[in-house]
Amino acid sequence: MPIVLARVDQRLIHGITVNEWNATLKPKRFMVIDDAISKDDVVKSGMRMSKPAGTGMSIIDMDKAVGNFKKGNYDEQKVFLIVKEPGTILSLIDQGIAVPEVNVGFVFPGDDRVAVTPRISLDQLEVDDLRQIAATGVPVTFQYRPQDHKEKLEDVLRGKF
Repeated sequence: MPIVLARVDQRLIHGITVNEWNATLKPKRFMVIDDAISKDDVVKSGMRMSKPAGTGMSIIDMDKAVGNFKKGNYDEQKVFLIVKEPGTILSLIDQGIAVPEVNVGFVFPGDDRVAVTPRISLDQLEVDDLRQIAATGVPVTFQYRPQDHKEKLEDVLRGKF
C-alpha cells in the first residue's frame, strides 16, 4: 500500500509536515491532491522549495492522482498524502484507492464551522465525510504533531456534532 498516512491539513506543506511528520513517517513522496492548487504554478513552486532532500513531491489534481495510483506509479514508494478537505480522501477511497489511516491536523475556523480542537474547526459536511471514511474501516484520528496523543474521531466530536 503506497499511502502511509492521509492528512487533512489546510496549510498543506509547511514546517510541521516537512520536518516532524517527515521524520516520523519517512515518506519517499509527499503528495498534495488539490484541483485548484495543481494549476497554480506559483504556489506549487513555493511548496516544492520546502521539500525535504531525498523525497519527491507531487501536487496534482484528483483525476491524475487516481490514474497514477491505479497504474501503480507509487507502488514502490511510501506516500504521505496531504489534502485540504476530508472529501478528497473519501473520493479516493470510493474510487478504490487504499488509505490506511486518516489524520486530521489543522482546519481553519470559518462560517458554519465548529471548533472541535484548538486547531481544528469542522462543518457538517466535513464531519459527515470523516464519519463515512471511518465507516469504511479506516481509522480517523486527530493529531497535530506526531508526538501528540492521537484522539479518536467520535471522542473529538462528542457533544459538538
